[in-house]
Amino acid sequence: MPLKLSLKPNEKVIIGGAVIQNGSTASHFCIENNVPILRQSDILTESQATTPSRQIYLLVQLMYIDEKNSAELHQLYWDLIKDVVEAAPSTKGLLSQISQYILDGKLYQALKQAKKLILYEEELLKHVSESG
Repeated sequence: MPLKLSLKPNEKVIIGGAVIQNGSTASHFCIENNVPILRQSDILTESQATTPSRQIYLLVQLMYIDEKNSAELHQLYWDLIKDVVEAAPSTKGLLSQISQYILDGKLYQALKQAKKLILYEEELLKHVSESG
């Protein structure tokens, strides 16, 4: 079943590893085959990966759009989550869910869980700054 995309003016999207920026007017099109797709709102740049959870999201995002480098990305991911669990044990449940999706090859679902991890991390940091 094709995926129908509607892009706002100047919106970016990654389709199959290519970054595409829409022109000055809205556009609509269909993706006929199964390729990784990320809308601009789901894309995290390297400069935005300023916290451990955001770094995890970036690694999963790269795994999703760049399969040829997945072995290297997986190693970086496993090293990072080990450090995160040691520093914040309460993240273990979310990290386990993300990791299981990765092991199952469900990288888009892993990205959605990684977004939840970012929100959780923001809550943790908010509580730390309020109590400090």
